[in-house]
Amino acid sequence: MKYFSTRGGDQELSFEETVLTGLAPNGGLYIPVEIPSLPSNWETEWKDYSFVDLSVAILSLYISREEISELELRDLVAKSYAGFRHPYVTPLRKLGEKKYVLELWHGPTWAFKDVALQLLGNLFEFFLKRRNARRMDGGTDKLTVVGATSGDTGSAAIYGLRNKANISIFILHPKGRVSPIQEAQMTTVTDANVHNLAVKGTFDDCQDIVKSLFSDIQFNATHHLGAVNSINWARILAQTVYYFLAYFHLRKEIQSEVQFVVPTGNFGDILAGYYAKRMGLPMSAHLGVATNANDILARFWKTGRYEKVDSSPELPVSDGKQGTQDASGVKETLSPAMDILISSNFERLLWYLAFETVEDASDVNVRRAKAGDIVDGWMLKMKKDGKVEVPVTVLEFARRDFCAERVSDEQTLETIKSQFLGSPSYVVDPHTAVGLTAAARMANYNSLSTVQIILSTAHPAKFSEAVSQALQGSSQFDFNRDVMPEEFKGLLQKDRRVIDVERPDVELVKKVIEGYV
Repeated sequence: MKYFSTRGGDQELSFEETVLTGLAPNGGLYIPVEIPSLPSNWETEWKDYSFVDLSVAILSLYISREEISELELRDLVAKSYAGFRHPYVTPLRKLGEKKYVLELWHGPTWAFKDVALQLLGNLFEFFLKRRNARRMDGGTDKLTVVGATSGDTGSAAIYGLRNKANISIFILHPKGRVSPIQEAQMTTVTDANVHNLAVKGTFDDCQDIVKSLFSDIQFNATHHLGAVNSINWARILAQTVYYFLAYFHLRKEIQSEVQFVVPTGNFGDILAGYYAKRMGLPMSAHLGVATNANDILARFWKTGRYEKVDSSPELPVSDGKQGTQDASGVKETLSPAMDILISSNFERLLWYLAFETVEDASDVNVRRAKAGDIVDGWMLKMKKDGKVEVPVTVLEFARRDFCAERVSDEQTLETIKSQFLGSPSYVVDPHTAVGLTAAARMANYNSLSTVQIILSTAHPAKFSEAVSQALQGSSQFDFNRDVMPEEFKGLLQKDRRVIDVERPDVELVKKVIEGYV
């Protein structure tokens, strides 16, 4: 299997090269040359597989045995998930007759991103170790990992890479815009190879800096940059596994149609579901895109316009309070991991939509090249104008597989409260609450037999302020008893190491990296 850029070009990379490169030199994201189909016997063969077994089976469809043997892959996967607190890794929990949550937060940092980043960290280490063993000149290959985070990616990446040989990691987060627990999880890790940068700006500013660093050919070549954000293909691939696991676990309870609903900001988690569907995982209902007030994705599915700022004030706003908007256009909400204007992974979906709508090209390579040119044009226009409108045919294809809803802070709080007071009582973080609220609306358009699985992306203790605000005044609720894990107690009082960056300036970040790498 080879991988190429969503923005075209003749370059095709191996899986190893794709993982270590991260972002394509032309600014595009790597995708597989083809989406493999599932083996004919997959439902019977895989139905009792563990998470590790499923990971090996699915990843093997995208990684050739020549690159990583089956034994090596199994060792990498087993090592990655050995520390998860639940034997299923991502267990399914029933909340109602037709409602389940898929708990993705049983890893070391209590967030869904552990699933991909524990594996990615081990892949980085594996590839570097092998490359250095093969070198005949006595030199050493090293990797400088750079990432941006709106909260959970940073800590998950740090825990996946801390103290690994020949790897330095630099994580940029928007100062004061991540939850106190998230910030503490990152900045209290004091391993020598870990560097936290608090940038005075937004997540989008941090993400733009990271993309600029990867696009700087000389800087990239000098420091051998590696990507941990979901622009890295390995992250998307790792996340496809839990869609299959949820499907099999649901099938053991009920034979029903299924809809996955995903709270999303950067579009990576739900894109993994799209790949699972394209591979052949049965999904009769649309994949549900759940956003907060930063609703660039929800607006796209309504209008076909992918734009930073809503240019359609005539659209009805029925979801209550929308959050406080700053000068950048980002609205600060109770679900800060989704406070994003531009969803990086959406570019991957746009490529597939462009490919399906290319006209007068029967040759697959010609269609692929044309799709790359189209996406490159869309992204250039997005960068220049802050918006792009796709043709109606493209929007129709997008609506074939997805539906979208936006959810306000007010509704997020209401959902946290109703889930806690419901039966069974269940405490959710604000991002999961966004997914649950959106799912309730989407259920109105599903068949009566459809069961919904809402992806629960983080443990509620990571967002204590939102949870406490929603449940204040409830005599039944005690945060320390009902929510707080032992591992979090005392975390906010630990010593920290963080580098302040006074403004979102790529040159300032370069100086930090050059000073510490």
